[in-house]
Amino acid sequence: MDIFSLPHLIILLLIVMALFGTSKIKNIGGDLGSAIKSFRQAMKEEEQPGSPKTAGPATKALEHDAEAEAGEAIAKSLHTKS
Repeated sequence: MDIFSLPHLIILLLIVMALFGTSKIKNIGGDLGSAIKSFRQAMKEEEQPGSPKTAGPATKALEHDAEAEAGEAIAKSLHTKS
């Protein structure tokens, strides 16, 4: 018996919608989409030669702080929407 058959996925979707509600699922999907979009943009910037991201340790520290702030913002949005 296949775990990922269509009836099982439909039942799983209904259970998730009952637990979280459609609005929270929509918000999580939007947050996930924006995170993927920013990740792709960062990958494109990294591939460009002469990018300022190849600077010294100070730039890397600033990048780390920006990533931490972005992660905190996503965590806050998930906790406040519940």
